[in-house]
Amino acid sequence: MHAHNTDHFERQLQNLPQLGLGLGLRSQHFKYITENHPPVEWFEIISENFMDSGGRPMNFLRQIAEEYPLVMHGVSLSIGSTDPLNMDYLKRLKKLASEIQPKWISDHLCWTGVLGLNTHDLLPVPLNEETLSHIVQRIKQVQDFLERPLILENPSTYLSFQHSDIHEPLFLKEMAEQSGCGLLLDVNNVYVTCFNNEWDPIKYIEELPHERIVQMHLAGHMHCGTHIIDTHDSPVIDSVWELFRIAWQKIGGCSVLLEWDNHIPSFEEYHAEVLKAREYMEGEPGPIQMNPPSTTDLKVSNPVSFLVPEVSQELQ
Repeated sequence: MHAHNTDHFERQLQNLPQLGLGLGLRSQHFKYITENHPPVEWFEIISENFMDSGGRPMNFLRQIAEEYPLVMHGVSLSIGSTDPLNMDYLKRLKKLASEIQPKWISDHLCWTGVLGLNTHDLLPVPLNEETLSHIVQRIKQVQDFLERPLILENPSTYLSFQHSDIHEPLFLKEMAEQSGCGLLLDVNNVYVTCFNNEWDPIKYIEELPHERIVQMHLAGHMHCGTHIIDTHDSPVIDSVWELFRIAWQKIGGCSVLLEWDNHIPSFEEYHAEVLKAREYMEGEPGPIQMNPPSTTDLKVSNPVSFLVPEVSQELQ
């Protein structure tokens, strides 16, 4: 492992391709994709669903990797945890990357457990200088091991810590600049977090380091009146599309991906949803409503429940 070189990863970041409009790869669609070769520009996989799977899932993935660009998106790196980095996990992650050659590897600004236990949830971190220094050092270790820049996503949060004294977009900016990592801007997470914490979502997007954003995520959520839960189980709402329009114009374009993890529709409907992004890449933004809808359905799905059971057990 070579000494950390932030400039090296900065250069790699600048050379990452702009992939267009992509979809999260879900097992329900494997057969359709390999038989019909749909005109999707790229796919994002959940890393943990393939790191130890072998067999049929990997056979499908190899077929898809021959035809489409792939990106690896993880949910178990736990970059914010105080546990030591899980080197066994990182070895398996690097092995999968060497096999399928993703354009980049991403995960979340979060922690998923402590003392060796995994909660299977993406938990928020306190946003302060101590946390920032801790996470920057861990990002550097991960990048040195993977020999590529890490791309980290802004989380959905439901509260603010009393110990937080750095606004989240500024924390992301400092984290990226100090570590050399890239950012994955989840526009739906911005909407969810800003509603739950009573922040201004437009200001949030304006304060981000736009040149660091490699990719954007879009997804649906569940509005429960007093709070919003990030569920990835429905179409993107109009206000999130309008936030996407603002982000797209400020960033100057990047790779865009739709996530849909529960109540997954047909492939045609799924693909049609991400293609709506084209309608929002130009023009003046419309109103962004932050008030609850008139009716709410409180049947909520867990956005991490798409992990296959075998993987969930292995990660415990």
